[in-house]
Amino acid sequence: MLTIDIARKIIAAGEARAHGIGVPANIAVLDAGTSLKAFARMDGVLLGSIDITLGKARTAALFGKRTEAIGEFCKPGGTSPGLEQTNGGLVVFARGLPLIDAGGSLIGAVGVSGGAVAQDLDIAEAAVAALGN
Repeated sequence: MLTIDIARKIIAAGEARAHGIGVPANIAVLDAGTSLKAFARMDGVLLGSIDITLGKARTAALFGKRTEAIGEFCKPGGTSPGLEQTNGGLVVFARGLPLIDAGGSLIGAVGVSGGAVAQDLDIAEAAVAALGN
């Protein structure tokens, strides 16, 4: 179960990594039902990335996969072109990661936006690592 304490720990780990690499970011934690559990908007991050952050976390929670894996299905020649148009619109590029508990169950997802793809992914991976699985 994704408790508020766990969600705050995930946010704190993401913020620490973002500070460490000097990149302001939005960080969203959603539960497995795609409801917002915790959110942080660091100083200096672009306002336009708030919706992207939420979309990444929502996409990862809906499919239980990394958003870039969902993106592979959507590419021309992929198995599901147009998938990104479903579910009210998906965000299918890197930086949305599922949260899996020690028992292997999906408990939610984290999304990060604000820097370059590699920077946001680094922040998201640090946030997920806070689960300690």
